[in-house]
Amino acid sequence: MEREWKQWVPMGKSVFNSILHADITLGKHHYVAHRSDNEAFILNRQEFICQLARDAEKKGVVLRTNDKVQSIKDLPGDVLVDGSGCPSMVKRELNIKPGYTGRTYQETLQDANCFVGNTIRIIFSQLGGYFWVFPRNPEKKEVNVGVGVFGDFGYNLREMLHRFQEEQHIEGTVNYVTGGLIPLGLQRPFLFKNILFVGDAGVGAFPFSGQGIYRALMSGDIAGRCIAQNRIEKYPSIIRREFTQWDLMGSLFIKTNVVLRRINSVLFYHTLNFFARQEFDILSH
Repeated sequence: MEREWKQWVPMGKSVFNSILHADITLGKHHYVAHRSDNEAFILNRQEFICQLARDAEKKGVVLRTNDKVQSIKDLPGDVLVDGSGCPSMVKRELNIKPGYTGRTYQETLQDANCFVGNTIRIIFSQLGGYFWVFPRNPEKKEVNVGVGVFGDFGYNLREMLHRFQEEQHIEGTVNYVTGGLIPLGLQRPFLFKNILFVGDAGVGAFPFSGQGIYRALMSGDIAGRCIAQNRIEKYPSIIRREFTQWDLMGSLFIKTNVVLRRINSVLFYHTLNFFARQEFDILSH
C-alpha cells in the first residue's frame, strides 16, 4: 500500500514533527523501528485536513462545511460516501452494528518534561492494550499521552493513564483531552445500496499498530476511483483485496487475546511478541 503514499505527503504547517524512531516495550522485551526522514510524521491534523481540502478544490470539488445533517434522508445524490467515523452516523441510522471496537483516552500536555521531537514511545500493558507518548507541537513542548484497550473491559482509562504518568514520571500542563471508540479492523459492510463507507466507518484502524489515518486515505481514494468509473459495486472487493490479509492477522490477534486474558493476563505479551518480531528489531531481552 506504500505505493499510494506520495500523493498524501503532508507539507509545511501540516507537520509538527518528522518521526525517525519508534520505541516499543512489550513486558521484558524492547523493540525499535526506524524510518527515514519524511516517511513518518506527527500531523497537525487540522492543517493537514485543510491541505487536502485545498488540493480537492483545485481539482474542482465543491466543499460545504456548515451543513448540519440530521438523517441520510437529507443527503441527496446518486452516490453517498460516509466518513463519519465510529460509530458511523449512517450505520447507526440503518441499525448496522460496528465490528470489533476498542476504547481510548488521551491528554495533551504542554511544557512536558518528556518531549523528544523525533521519537514515539509505545508501552504495551498486560491488561489488554497499550500506552503511548507522542511528541506534538515542539514550540509548546507538547506531548500526546494516551491509553487504548483492545475491547471494552470496563476499565477507567483516565485513572489508568494517570497511574502510568506517575510511574513514568511524566509531567506537564493538560491543555486538551480526547477519547472514545476506536474501530479495530474492517467494519463491514463497505457498501450498502448507494452508500460507500470509508475511514473509521469502513476500514477502521489496524488492531496491532492503531494505524488509522493512512487506511482512511486509502479507502477514500479507492471509493473515489470506483465512483469516477461508475463501478461502485467493485468497492468491497478492492477493499478486501487491499486490507484483508493484515486484518485477518489483526482479528486473530484480538480473538486470541480475549481467550488468553481469561486464563492469565501475562499471556497477552506472548502473542504481542510474536507479531512484534515480524515488524521490529529486538534491542534487548
